[in-house]
Amino acid sequence: GRSSKTFKPKKNIPEGSHQYELLKHAEATLGSGNLRMAVMLPEGEDLNEWVAVNSKLANTHTRSATSPVNVFFLLSQPRYEYHWADGTNIKKPIKCSAPKYIDYLMTWVQDQLDDETLFPSKIGVPFPKNFMSVAKTILKRLFRVYAHIYHQHFDPVIQLQEEAHLNTSFKHFIFFVQVSVAGALYHGWRMAEKFCICFGYLC
Repeated sequence: GRSSKTFKPKKNIPEGSHQYELLKHAEATLGSGNLRMAVMLPEGEDLNEWVAVNSKLANTHTRSATSPVNVFFLLSQPRYEYHWADGTNIKKPIKCSAPKYIDYLMTWVQDQLDDETLFPSKIGVPFPKNFMSVAKTILKRLFRVYAHIYHQHFDPVIQLQEEAHLNTSFKHFIFFVQVSVAGALYHGWRMAEKFCICFGYLC
């Protein structure tokens, strides 16, 4: 079974805070039809706050995208060997199945997002110096979830008629990395771009 804390955020962005307003702005622009414009950093806004809000939004979308195929994760036969390490609880990489890897990954992402020292939600509390590095790792690991779904479970997604939701979620995710944060996080994402071009997911 899955960890009880996986997919369950421990805290939400406080209503009335600036990050809450940014989150509502980000959610509202998703329905505009122009995903590239939706991920652009709003004029006058702090890049760190925009990355924080969109990282939380990306986590929510990734969880939503994986939920229809969870049963296929659990039923799929192991074809590859996965290794997980988070540098804290599991320092030496351990072998695990794809479902367990996804479970570890999503739990780790949620723990980072819930950590007030990394993702401060209170007004006036500065972001840590390593914030962009942490955000980059989170987004890189969330990308792996999408890659796994497309590579191993896309046929079941089609059977469930969830491909439109998955594709839109993935487009938003990639456009956010490419457009909104540009050089701050995009360095090292050539593999992701090749993946998208190869499979035509950004067409």
